[in-house]
Amino acid sequence: MTNSNRSSFPWTLLILAILVVAVSGAAWYLAVSLRNQVSNTLSPLQQTNNAISTQIASLLHPTPTVIPDPVTIIREVQSLARLETIQYTVEKVITAEVNQGLFGPLFGDRLLFVAHGTVIAGIDMDKIETSDLWLEEDVLKVRLPSAEIFSASLNNEQSYVYDRDTGMFTKGNPQLETEARRAAEQEILKAAQLDGILEQAQMNAEVYLERLFNSLGYLKVEFVD
Repeated sequence: MTNSNRSSFPWTLLILAILVVAVSGAAWYLAVSLRNQVSNTLSPLQQTNNAISTQIASLLHPTPTVIPDPVTIIREVQSLARLETIQYTVEKVITAEVNQGLFGPLFGDRLLFVAHGTVIAGIDMDKIETSDLWLEEDVLKVRLPSAEIFSASLNNEQSYVYDRDTGMFTKGNPQLETEARRAAEQEILKAAQLDGILEQAQMNAEVYLERLFNSLGYLKVEFVD
């Protein structure tokens, strides 16, 4: 009997080991299957949540869409022969306000607008006639048209509202900034004119054209009124 027990003992251990491995493998397979099922169940929910979050973000921070009209109408084509001889860069601070009386703290509106603009001046060469150039001996006589302002405009990228103060019972006048910009253009033009932009433009035109005429062989040039 001793020999019989010794020969069957290893087989019993082997069977037990196989059973343990089988049970462990089944448990592992079941755990993996459950995890995959949970993951597959949660994935659509996560995708839905992400989609909803994206839609909410789009509503809170919309991206503007600019759609130009495909129809273009050209009103006028005109040839230009302008000689731009000077450009002024001007900065002005404009104060625009409404209802600044006794009830200003309640219904008033006031803003400070910092305006950056440019003023360009020169002479219009198209206004020069053949009779405006003549020779007297070896001197070229030239009669130039008066200098004029070609443009006075704001630089919208550099112009901005520095401060705005509205009353307790008003949201502000929507036209106030527009009026400030319009006044700024006029003030920028006025500042350039007071600083002598037209006189400087005339002088620069004469210097430029004298060099041009010299290069053409007219060594003596005189500008007359």
